Amino acid sequence: MNLIAAVDQNWAIGKDGDQLCYIPADLKRFQALTTGHAVILGRKTLATFPGGRPLKNRANLILSRNPDFAPEGARVFHDLDSLCSAAPADAFVIGGESVYRALLPCCDRAFITKIDKSWPADAYFPDLDADPAWTVTEEGDWQEHEGLRFRYVTYERVT
Repeated sequence: MNLIAAVDQNWAIGKDGDQLCYIPADLKRFQALTTGHAVILGRKTLATFPGGRPLKNRANLILSRNPDFAPEGARVFHDLDSLCSAAPADAFVIGGESVYRALLPCCDRAFITKIDKSWPADAYFPDLDADPAWTVTEEGDWQEHEGLRFRYVTYERVT
């Protein structure tokens, strides 16, 4: 499986249930990479989408402990084993924090947008730079949006 995330300098990904910032080029990249693939996310991440609805043109696989949670247009799983059995190998884990942490061991590639700033945050992604199980395989040039520098970094699991 793959995962995709935008992180700040401290590997923070969110605050109060939302992303730290929105960069149009990064949103387009997210759409380009994930369209046509299954996406795996938690209930709280789904709630941040417009109208709280699943993403279009993707199979939405939701991990939730709530047995009554049943959003239209998505498949809900209540445990990791059943989710991992149903998820295709080219699926993208898209958050939030607890879903990233739970599924990181199942992933082989990580598409990370590194943002050259730090924010107050309450949700973090594991620091792949400090994890010997991961190596950088591609690092894009720095780009800028409204004074905010960012770049795309691809990591792969060391085999």
